[in-house]
Amino acid sequence: MPDSSPSRPALFLDRDGVLNEDRGYVHRWEDFTWVRGARETVAAFNRAGWLVIVVTNQSGVGRGYYTEDAVHALHARMQDDLKAVGGRIDAFYHAPQHPEAPDPAYRHPDPPLRKPNPGMILQALQDWPIDRESSLLIGDKPSDLEAALRAGIRGVLFEGGDLKAFLAKEALLP
Repeated sequence: MPDSSPSRPALFLDRDGVLNEDRGYVHRWEDFTWVRGARETVAAFNRAGWLVIVVTNQSGVGRGYYTEDAVHALHARMQDDLKAVGGRIDAFYHAPQHPEAPDPAYRHPDPPLRKPNPGMILQALQDWPIDRESSLLIGDKPSDLEAALRAGIRGVLFEGGDLKAFLAKEALLP
């Protein structure tokens, strides 16, 4: 949970395509595969004192493909698996809404949490003592980078491969 410590930088990470291979609507552990270097990246930022926060569109919930409980269960398994490398994710934010959701509870013409809107990032900035200017978002889609820009966070496009090697090459590892 958030605390009252001094502000510190946050690494914002999209989930599908950055932390795990994007196979379309991943919601079960059996279908989950870490991107190379992703777990080690999380642990490296943890050791450096950064907050690590996942911001993920999960329109599969709104579309009726799976439940929010399935999203939470997958995130819990990710946390358990990260412990093996000394890593942890401080918070998960997800946006289940979609403009065409069959369930009216998840239907919104322009969901404020759903990237490219910055709602999840803005919520994290409110919930946690984050140094916005030092923070970074890694995403694999232009919508991720737009959300970062709109929230005043630097965004970097990750196009696949080994996440830790990519960040090292870009001189972004702490």
